[in-house]
Amino acid sequence: MTDQAPVTAAPADGDADANPEKESWGSFLWFCAKLVLAVLLFRTLLFSFFTIPSESMLPGLRNGDYLIAAKWPYGYNENSLPLGLPGPEERIFASPPERGDVVVFKHPVDRTDYVKRIIGLPGDSVAMRSGRLVLNGKPVERQDAPPILLPLSLNTSCHPRALQVEGPEGPACRYNQALEVLPNGKRYPIIDLGPTPQDDFGPVIVPAGQLFLVGDNRDNSQDSRYPARAGGGVGLVDQRLLVARASMVLWSTDGSAEWLLPWTWFTAARWNRIGSDI
Repeated sequence: MTDQAPVTAAPADGDADANPEKESWGSFLWFCAKLVLAVLLFRTLLFSFFTIPSESMLPGLRNGDYLIAAKWPYGYNENSLPLGLPGPEERIFASPPERGDVVVFKHPVDRTDYVKRIIGLPGDSVAMRSGRLVLNGKPVERQDAPPILLPLSLNTSCHPRALQVEGPEGPACRYNQALEVLPNGKRYPIIDLGPTPQDDFGPVIVPAGQLFLVGDNRDNSQDSRYPARAGGGVGLVDQRLLVARASMVLWSTDGSAEWLLPWTWFTAARWNRIGSDI
């Protein structure tokens, strides 16, 4: 008896190509599903991205900045979920915010995304006297700082009460600034344009579960000093409206880029701002 190799049936014409093709499409669709899931989890649990559309947070944040903001510091609820996904009304895994945090939040009336700085926590007394922030009856420390020059561009105008000058990079706006130092040691630059009606406010006591927020550009910010109205002031802000804590400037543009001219995406970039901490 001679040894014989096992015999297998040859695949029918077309079968050899059909299975790999189905497997290829299946692998691609599974990859796409995993990618969508990863992005959704990233934006839900870790970070999200926001743009700065106004000058209310000058000089630290500028119109044309693109922020990355951390979701986990304040926990999660319906306001922190992307794409209008449903979620709990009350926050889960929440930690309390701190004075000085720059936060992204939903406007109490129109639910658009705003960015301001937390000044008052529940139980705090907040006031302003002659443009000076007063917290729990004590003026907040303010230190002198040199003026700042902001180059003019399509994204950066000059306030009528500021001074337009010729800077190293061309026309610029000169702002007087100061360093504000909160009791917890948090310090940041602010802009003061001189006497304005909103320089005197309060005092108000921040109720439980709410926050008092202000813009660093003190005389050009619709914040908690103003009653909440669509497109304007925010009043006292419920902590449930917090979305994320601003972390870093991921990208910044002067507004001159054109989508159909890719090289302008780079010439319009403010390279010195990219990667700036907040």
